[in-house]
Amino acid sequence: MAPALDGNPLTMNREVELIEALTCDLPHRPDTVLGSGDDCAIVKSSPDRDLLLKTDAMVEGIHFTAQEDPVKVGHKAINRLLSDVAAMGGEAGSVLVTIGLPRDFQMDWLQSFYKGMKEVALRHHLALVGGETTHTSGPFFCSIAMTGLVSPGKAVLRSGARVRDAIFVSGTLGGSLAGKHLDFDPRLKESQWLTKHFEIHAMMDLSDGLASDLRQLCHASQVGAEIWADYLPVSRDARLRARSGKTSKPPLAAALSDGEDFELLWTLDRSQAVALKDAWKEAFPDTPLSCIGKVIEQPEIYLKDDQGLRILPHHGYDHLQQS
Repeated sequence: MAPALDGNPLTMNREVELIEALTCDLPHRPDTVLGSGDDCAIVKSSPDRDLLLKTDAMVEGIHFTAQEDPVKVGHKAINRLLSDVAAMGGEAGSVLVTIGLPRDFQMDWLQSFYKGMKEVALRHHLALVGGETTHTSGPFFCSIAMTGLVSPGKAVLRSGARVRDAIFVSGTLGGSLAGKHLDFDPRLKESQWLTKHFEIHAMMDLSDGLASDLRQLCHASQVGAEIWADYLPVSRDARLRARSGKTSKPPLAAALSDGEDFELLWTLDRSQAVALKDAWKEAFPDTPLSCIGKVIEQPEIYLKDDQGLRILPHHGYDHLQQS
């Protein structure tokens, strides 16, 4: 049963709970392959193509600041959705952009923002096909609607993880507070390569932090996970921020909870782990790959570190707690 919206504060996973409460009984049509609950929805498009559907919003003061480069903000606006398409093993399609403009908006800032979006669209063969503009009494916001394409039955869901699967992540984790959240490339090539060469059981992108997103994947798959602290690929930025005193958060905690890494998290049969590592080195020599743990039967997330095996706290980036 979905949690009730009774006016009381939601728990740490309040964004997840809110989504479940609002989407538990949404109407579908016969061409709906997959509704809410994964990185993208899926709708039947043609005999040889399924359509991926995704929307995402960015709000000034939540996802970026007014002082940040508007070109990079434009990059992020599109790349966030491309990361979700990548998590399904899909390819990019078309984009609609809705923007809410404050009364005192700056035209040069807005043009630079659109320049950033167009650069990403050209890089990934996306079509920017229109949208909507409106005024707002609050800060600037944009809402992006994106389509993607995937072969029927080939989309990788969050719900397919199996007990004793190996758990992998691409890239490094932590460091979004040092600007990584604006400077990232969605892992489209990597995800398409993965689904072509290996049987990926479950996959999602890391937007809310490993501790939170892994919990969502395990919840969807009705399994648990054991994560190995020594194998987590902590980013250089997270280590440098801790060393310089810019944050009191230890590097390991940053890797688990900073959020907005936009890397891929996936599982596959452990018998394929060595073959994957070897093939990945050849295909993507500049992109780190880490096996960070295993899927277990008990529906809980554990962290194995120098203190032994303990339950991993529900840390993660919660958009509804940001201000």
